Amino acid sequence: MLRLTGLPPRSAFPDVAVERDEAGLVLRFGGVGDERIIEVPMWTLEGQDPEAAQLSLLARLQELGYRASIVR
Repeated sequence: MLRLTGLPPRSAFPDVAVERDEAGLVLRFGGVGDERIIEVPMWTLEGQDPEAAQLSLLARLQELGYRASIVR
């Protein structure tokens, strides 16, 4: 499981899109200000299936109050 630290504040960046690519996961936060991007390298997924990791991250972000969606 990924440890989620350093996320932008929900008040300014309530929307997040979780995208999967060959290098890992990309989180694109949007809202009031400019877009913020956080890249999660594949090696940090600790052997998890990338799709499962993406879905798990999506669920966790929603639990934290973000409006999260998947980009395919």
